[in-house]
Amino acid sequence: MPTPIQFSTQTLSELKQLQQAALASDYAFRQTAYLANNIGPRLSGSAQEKRAVEYVAAELRALGLEVRLEKVMVPHWVRGEETAALVAFPGQAPGTTQKTVLTALGGSVATPPEGLTADVVVVKDFEELQSLGTEKVKGRIVLFNHAYDKAMAAQGRAGDAYGQAVAYRSGAPSAAAKLGAVAALIRSVGSADYRLPHTGQTKYADDVPKIPAGAVAAEDADLIAHLAPQGPVRMRLLLTPQELPEVESFNVVGDLKGSGSPEQAVIVSGHLDSWDLGTGAIDDASGVAVSMQVANLVQQLKLRPRRTIRVIAWANEENGLRGAKGYAEAHIAEFANHFAAIEMDGGAGHPVGINISGKPELKELLKPIATVLQTSGAGALDFVDGAGADIGPLEKAGVPGFSPMSDSRTYFHYHHTAADTLDKIVPRELAENAAVLAVLAYGLANIEQPLPR
Repeated sequence: MPTPIQFSTQTLSELKQLQQAALASDYAFRQTAYLANNIGPRLSGSAQEKRAVEYVAAELRALGLEVRLEKVMVPHWVRGEETAALVAFPGQAPGTTQKTVLTALGGSVATPPEGLTADVVVVKDFEELQSLGTEKVKGRIVLFNHAYDKAMAAQGRAGDAYGQAVAYRSGAPSAAAKLGAVAALIRSVGSADYRLPHTGQTKYADDVPKIPAGAVAAEDADLIAHLAPQGPVRMRLLLTPQELPEVESFNVVGDLKGSGSPEQAVIVSGHLDSWDLGTGAIDDASGVAVSMQVANLVQQLKLRPRRTIRVIAWANEENGLRGAKGYAEAHIAEFANHFAAIEMDGGAGHPVGINISGKPELKELLKPIATVLQTSGAGALDFVDGAGADIGPLEKAGVPGFSPMSDSRTYFHYHHTAADTLDKIVPRELAENAAVLAVLAYGLANIEQPLPR
């Protein structure tokens, strides 16, 4: 029995047109630049995030999409002041202190208004903390000096290295609080070596006190870890974040209606919010801009997708996933008609292929798409447990998920730091990501057979 044809000759020709148009266009870069430079940091609840919603909605309407704003309530955490210094340590010159470079973790509570001063205890991991017991932790600041695995990242497994280290960003404050610590610090989760502290959301357990939480630059973590075995190290810490009342925000949803099965949707997406230290260029203005570029190219080339291509700029990925959760609640009855979901949230480095979250048969079905993309070096296909945080609820419901397989070796140098800025975007590599998403989204919108679930 012959294998069914998945892509018509016309579709394959149109995929090549999309690829070439994407590689030749600077639209995605211009949109990334506007979001990052003109609007700036877009932490949930901020004026910049609100402006970004208005901007992306207007741009998608200008492309001819049917646009709606889907309301979600988002947290409104404001960073405030953040300073620290070592005020007593072995070998200290009289009358001096040593500045510690750090940043508050997202969701952190504040120190007292005047700050707090306490001895620092350094541990490598949760197990070492437990071995110390309450007596050696109570009343102290705990520093978790768990390093991001740079060797693992250099082998192309930056996401795995991040996943191992991020456990401390999430769990350190409550683990330390259980033993009576007055504050918790972690070694920054990432590979930045230029005293760039790396923020990100922490999680407080319900059954222990909330204590101030921050991330210390890797160099400062090394410094404190070097001094601590020599004798007592004392720190003065001031963090003044505030958790304000939740505010209204929106997922921006734009539909390019399908010509044959418009009720079926192929989502292509990125998240609109960002952390507040940098301007959120790689995380994730680039993902939103490339998703917008998909619709722009399809319209520009006057192509007709059979299924609806749905562009989504997600709200609140960074500190709550309220956009993803809200979308799932609003659309759960339509999940059967969500044909596929694509998310770009792994930086804008050179893509080598496509990550697949779903049934094994998907790889065979995508081979014609991979063949087209191979001409720009993006023909690899591989399976992942999840293709994106925002499309996670869709994936759990059985919707096939996809993302560009981007070079992430340097992504965590800048991710969640003050250095996540437009200069980190290489225009050619951004265009290559746009080619991947445009070819993939349009290919899925026009594939002849349903995808396995």
